[in-house]
Amino acid sequence: MSPSTQEKISPAFESFLAESGNNDKRDAIVIYRSASNDLPPLRGRLKSLKEKLADIAARANAQSTAHQQVQAQLFETYERESLRRMPKSKPQHLAMTGIGSAAFPAAKMEVTRATLPALAKQQDVVAILPNQRVSLIGPKEINYQDLASSEAKSGYTWGLQELGVPELWATTRGAQINVAVLDTGVYGEHPALKGRVKDFVMVDPLGRRIETNISFDAGRHGTHVCGTIAGGKTANGVSIGVAPEAQLLVGAVLVGDATLMTIFEGLSWAIEKGADIVNISLGFQYYEPQFALIFDMLIEQYGILPVAAIGNENHGSTSSPGNVRNAFSVGALEKLSPKRFEIASFSSGASLFFPGEAPIHKPDIVAPGVQVYSCIPPEKRSGGDFDYTYMDGTSMATPHIAGVVALLMSAYPDVEPERIIEVLKETARHPQGTAKRPDNRWGYGLIQPLEAMKALAS
Repeated sequence: MSPSTQEKISPAFESFLAESGNNDKRDAIVIYRSASNDLPPLRGRLKSLKEKLADIAARANAQSTAHQQVQAQLFETYERESLRRMPKSKPQHLAMTGIGSAAFPAAKMEVTRATLPALAKQQDVVAILPNQRVSLIGPKEINYQDLASSEAKSGYTWGLQELGVPELWATTRGAQINVAVLDTGVYGEHPALKGRVKDFVMVDPLGRRIETNISFDAGRHGTHVCGTIAGGKTANGVSIGVAPEAQLLVGAVLVGDATLMTIFEGLSWAIEKGADIVNISLGFQYYEPQFALIFDMLIEQYGILPVAAIGNENHGSTSSPGNVRNAFSVGALEKLSPKRFEIASFSSGASLFFPGEAPIHKPDIVAPGVQVYSCIPPEKRSGGDFDYTYMDGTSMATPHIAGVVALLMSAYPDVEPERIIEVLKETARHPQGTAKRPDNRWGYGLIQPLEAMKALAS
């Protein structure tokens, strides 16, 4: 059943256009229907990377033709309808451009209060979202001397120990799995990330890809995340990465005033490069139901599993896209004592209710997200030079999940993303048992990677 005209328009436009005049132009992202939407799913892990990339290129060529035809018709019709709704004394041309290559059937188009309904009426339009600013789900930085001593003695961060990751390494270390990290970038020269950054791109606020031979981090967040996913050992012999043989595809999309278009461009790039997993620690603080269409495309068309942080705004709030129905969203677990764990006070979570629909409880699962030790670009401080630090945040929990997914995908390359999500939920441990889950603090619970591995083997 096709969505109605009103259902196509994101509810975020109410605030996005709140201070706009009837004919003030604003940028919107339009997702449209294309014949390429009916292409069979791409199950790339069953093939070599070379074959997978060849399939993606062939698919992109087919999609490009289909998308151009739909865009041309859509642009022409919208231009005509828009002019009819503008003052005859001041007709305005509305700019329209495609997004990325051919990964997504999407375009950036200018809208006004008067023309937005006309755009939604177009038969091929599936959804319209405001091209608003997207921000990092920022972490907190801390310093834990006692924990540092304990981790140096064990040789693993507490997150790796709690998840049983060292035991999994006897079977899998994430080889041949590509994890795309859309973040602030990465300091690829860090010793803990040596040889792990397979590809890098910067996407500027205008959505332009900027290729560079040297990877960089516009902050520290991206490097920290990459270290938790696939980092090696520190100089003291502490292992920090969940999947140390996974390859990183890093998109620096949070440079300057990033927008939704920036993220779409980064996702398109990740698809082209053969990503199996996408790690996202960014978003906006409201519910954006239309983003579920993007995750559907990633999962169903490309076999990519998106992992998203739920937010650091405390219980009762969530961030999109982590709060949409099909997001695999992650909350942060805190270790209070050797045997006591709680959800971190900052970790977001909420239950969303809509008439006639099943409630949405987020996050889906939780992972270590407090006192997480990982690498950062080198910094000079009063106490010396530092290239590792502790951080708190759901964006520190999320890469633990991305790393675990990489381990499972590497061990079972013929298993689809939907099954991996299902198994991680089913085997998760909730403090009140299965009867109380999912809830909006623990979700289904703390992931149990060893149990998930056994379930996939059965």
